Amino acid sequence: MAATNTTPAVDSASADEAAAKAVHKRYEGLVTVRNKAMKGKGAWYWAHLEPLLVHSTETGLPKAVKLRCFLCDAVFSASNPSRTASEHLKRGTCPNFNSAVKPISSVSPASTAVVVSPPEAAAATSSSMHLNHLKRGSPSDSPRVDPTRFGSGLLLQQPHLMLSGGKDDLGALAMLEDSVKKLKSPKTSPGFALSKSQVDSALDHLADWVYESCGSVSFSSLEHPKFRAFLTQVGLPPVIPREFTGTRLDAKFEEVKAESEARIRDAMFFQLGSGGWKVNNYGDDDNLVNFTVNLPNGTSLYRRALFVTGSAPSNYAEEILLETITGICGNLVQQCVGIVADRFKSKALRNLENQNHWMVNLSCQYQGFNSLIKDFTKELPLFRTVAENCLKLASFVNYNSQIRSSFHKYQLQEYGHTWLLRVPTREFEDFNFGPVFTMMEDTLRSGRALQLVLLDESFNIASMEDPNAGEVGDMVRNVGFWNDLEAVHALVKLVKDMAHEIETERPLVGQCLIIWNELRSKVKDWCSKFQIAEGAVDKLIEKRFKKNYHPAWAAAYILDPLYLIRDTSGKYLPPFKYLTPEQEKDVDRLLTRLVSRDEAHIALMELMKWRTEGLDPVYAQAVQMKERDPVTGKMRIANPQSSRLVWETYLTEFKSLGKVAVRLIFLNATSCGFKCNWSLWRWVCAHGHSRTALDKVQKLMFIAAHNKLERRDFSSDEDLFALANGEDDDVLNEVFVDTSSV
Repeated sequence: MAATNTTPAVDSASADEAAAKAVHKRYEGLVTVRNKAMKGKGAWYWAHLEPLLVHSTETGLPKAVKLRCFLCDAVFSASNPSRTASEHLKRGTCPNFNSAVKPISSVSPASTAVVVSPPEAAAATSSSMHLNHLKRGSPSDSPRVDPTRFGSGLLLQQPHLMLSGGKDDLGALAMLEDSVKKLKSPKTSPGFALSKSQVDSALDHLADWVYESCGSVSFSSLEHPKFRAFLTQVGLPPVIPREFTGTRLDAKFEEVKAESEARIRDAMFFQLGSGGWKVNNYGDDDNLVNFTVNLPNGTSLYRRALFVTGSAPSNYAEEILLETITGICGNLVQQCVGIVADRFKSKALRNLENQNHWMVNLSCQYQGFNSLIKDFTKELPLFRTVAENCLKLASFVNYNSQIRSSFHKYQLQEYGHTWLLRVPTREFEDFNFGPVFTMMEDTLRSGRALQLVLLDESFNIASMEDPNAGEVGDMVRNVGFWNDLEAVHALVKLVKDMAHEIETERPLVGQCLIIWNELRSKVKDWCSKFQIAEGAVDKLIEKRFKKNYHPAWAAAYILDPLYLIRDTSGKYLPPFKYLTPEQEKDVDRLLTRLVSRDEAHIALMELMKWRTEGLDPVYAQAVQMKERDPVTGKMRIANPQSSRLVWETYLTEFKSLGKVAVRLIFLNATSCGFKCNWSLWRWVCAHGHSRTALDKVQKLMFIAAHNKLERRDFSSDEDLFALANGEDDDVLNEVFVDTSSV
């Protein structure tokens, strides 16, 4: 019965589709005919008629084909275009058609006049059409205009007016006639005009986009002619940069700031993140230090940015950190349970921790891994040897014209393109290993081409002229050189990849021990692969580990249900067996420091109970449940907040231990979040005399950073605040420095 009822509907749908196909085929046929006419191979009237495809409002399918007159916008049936042209155009029905104008094919070339009749939708199409008519009717290819088309003296009343700009003037002439036509009979497109509220709303959204995307949208782009044309096209007024740096900026800043402060008030405690104390690589004395607030629910909020000198003493850093904390929570400094900062003055972190017993102040692990690469550079002779050999090779290839030419020849042959071996511009003593690593990468990927250069005649000639050629040749032929280069490259890449993962994933403090153990395991495999003694490398890793280590690493690892291990009895117990005896003592010492003196013995008793009983298996499995990330494909914890929530809602019998656990578990192990483009802070430093300019830049940074963190975009993008580059400096000067006009 159901099948019977649905048959008519299916038949009706099929019939509609068949009819739509027929209509569409008719439309395409007319379009083809008109296109041929535009090229001078069809009827004259197609210059004024255009096929239109009409869709059904119910089904959305094509239901009819119509013809529209370019001159008066009248619409007709498309069943007989020739008849439509005769009745509408020739017989004078169209008010804008000059009946005195005859088809071009019916008049002699000497009396040909081009009728410029631009459609409202596209003046360029009309110009192309008349140009084709011109080619057919005028052997001189000179554009001539029928002056009667323009009425009262728009153009000089000359029988054969020559356009001074040649054929390109046809488009301009079409636009002129279109403007005259609109002035004579103005009409507003239905539904296009925007109300004042719509305009205001659109400009608010545009301002939000500019503020939140100021890393990729400069203020100068607002004045770009194409962008202004777009605003006009959609019915919006043009904007100037100053409009977005006055009251509109102030209002947006207050809105974002209020939202941020409300979130902080709702949280029981927070962690202060501080990044930027590390001296930058630009050789400048000033650094931009960013402050963020990390909340227990996993969100981060931007607080402020501050310019400090690279030589700032430890007590100054301590004052700035404490000032930022009190600025957030006033006298309730207990609300800040810790600080995470990149490496600057570790003494400041220790002092604040000693003065405030409830605080856990950590060093950034991302910077710790980057510092480890510097340790390798300074302490491992292998690094120095490989770097010097690569520099010698690169200099020989780049600066010897014959060798360089041969090198490029074999690069093209082997890789399809050429490049020079990039050489560091600074001495190795600066320990900025990035450029050195780039040089090593260039050398490795050019290995085959370098080998072929040695077989080229140019190298034999260079060997007789350059005493270094023989040494470089022996080095390139030596397998040991390539093994050492590959080994150094592999070790640096190993550490850099782990640092990048730390920066991207932003691990919590409980993961620190796991990360460093993973590093040790990978380095051990590296030593085995390249037959390098483990002693020297292990020594540097342990030295860097001790500099970064904090007892909170071990305590959070033990208290986080995420790392509980199921034993043979089925219980889920904390992984004490993976701690060293000293780390176990660190857990006890930290626990007694973070609670009051009266609670210390209770907290230790609860720790013993946690160690022997652990967590209910069902809750432990719920905390450790994973799911596949649809973007990366990696398995991730389904609910990262479960670890903390279990302590707050289920493990309520651990009164003292629970207070410590919920504070430790959410702490971030990195101060990463974003970086500010150096061009911005250079501009601010250059114009630091303008207090208003600094204030506006701070507000822009606050809005943009807030949005970035809101989207949980923790990438270290140096273009986040790219406001001052090249030509944009002038715009910033106008917007921020000339405050009298704001």
